[in-house]
Amino acid sequence: MIDIRYLRTDPDAALAALERRADAEIESLVDRAIEADRRRRELLGEVEALKQRRNETSREIGERKQRGEPADELMTAMKSVAERIRGFDGELSLVEEELQATLLQIPNFPDPRVPAGGEGEFEIVAEWGTPRPAVESDEPHWEIGSSLGLLDLERGAKIAGSGFPVLTGAGARLNRALIQFMLDLHTTEFGYLEVAPPFVVNRESLQGTGQLPKFEDDQYRTVPDDLFLVPTAEVPLTNLHRDEILDGLDLPLAYVAYTPCFRREAGAAGRDTRGLLRVHQFDKVELVRFTHPDDSSDQLELLTRHAETVLERLELPYRRILLPAGDLGFANAITYDLEVWSPGVERWLEVSSCSSYTDFQARRAGIRFRDQDSGKPQFVHTLNGSGVALARTLVALLESRREADGSVSIPDALRPYAGFDRLSVS
Repeated sequence: MIDIRYLRTDPDAALAALERRADAEIESLVDRAIEADRRRRELLGEVEALKQRRNETSREIGERKQRGEPADELMTAMKSVAERIRGFDGELSLVEEELQATLLQIPNFPDPRVPAGGEGEFEIVAEWGTPRPAVESDEPHWEIGSSLGLLDLERGAKIAGSGFPVLTGAGARLNRALIQFMLDLHTTEFGYLEVAPPFVVNRESLQGTGQLPKFEDDQYRTVPDDLFLVPTAEVPLTNLHRDEILDGLDLPLAYVAYTPCFRREAGAAGRDTRGLLRVHQFDKVELVRFTHPDDSSDQLELLTRHAETVLERLELPYRRILLPAGDLGFANAITYDLEVWSPGVERWLEVSSCSSYTDFQARRAGIRFRDQDSGKPQFVHTLNGSGVALARTLVALLESRREADGSVSIPDALRPYAGFDRLSVS
């Protein structure tokens, strides 16, 4: 949630920053928030003045009674004041609800480092490795997976519908090996605390990280308990400290978790619906950091390097791109995407998004720290990144490490976890 004080004190600058997102609703939302805030402060002034008048009248009534003088007209006037206060309080409650609801729909301010532009107008920040050129004999991963007995899309669709793949045999084992490899890397080398969170979350949790209320239709909701399947482990990890005040000396805090991820919108645009490119359920290892605002930029670079190390250990050529303002997520201030090359589909595939949310999520979720110098609570900065997402990582491994004989070689770092060094037709 953005700071209403910024909208109040410099609305033109705030609107100009938000308009970089190229969202048609931004201007009307900002106008509504500013008007609701103006009316709220006006009502607060009216109520405060009436309460002061009520106190003065009450004091005068007491003084008259002490002197034995009548105070009927003052008591009648005080009843009228009390009724007006109740009326203003009711209106104030409605205005505050409107302000809160409007602020929850306004996205985060883009970081000044974020370039202008929309989807596809990113900046390539770094590249690692040499992508293998596509050749005529290359096959997409769904054909490789089927021929090697790793993937069964048809039975997945029979069980749950399109977008819910089944991994079988060595495919299931390879997926499990990737999860274990990443968890071990992040905990033993990078100092993250591993967490095994619930796979369902409540409304407050999704509101805290920014998925609700705007994206409720994209979530899988359970009835009648009104819980939601996790779209990413970012949600439960960030909400570990909802409504808490942390010790500033403990920052940064770093957590890692594996969860399956459930996203209703996968493939909704009609793109990339074959194989594992866009699915409703996939596995992911997620990194979340809570940091002091002064360290936020450095912490984002550190987190991104942790995700990049996964790809380097897996020997997958990748590139780091900086997303433009028009392609940022709702809560994101700045995002680096990590993309791996897959020759079978001849595309760069996003396997990780590493983002800073500044204090946007912390304001929504009430996550603060106590500053050691001032002693006053401040909002933390939250960061998260995929470390990494498995479905497309599996795609890249199958397509980029396919050999001439049809087998797939396993990267050295993954072999102890997988228990084999090659996938081949048995």
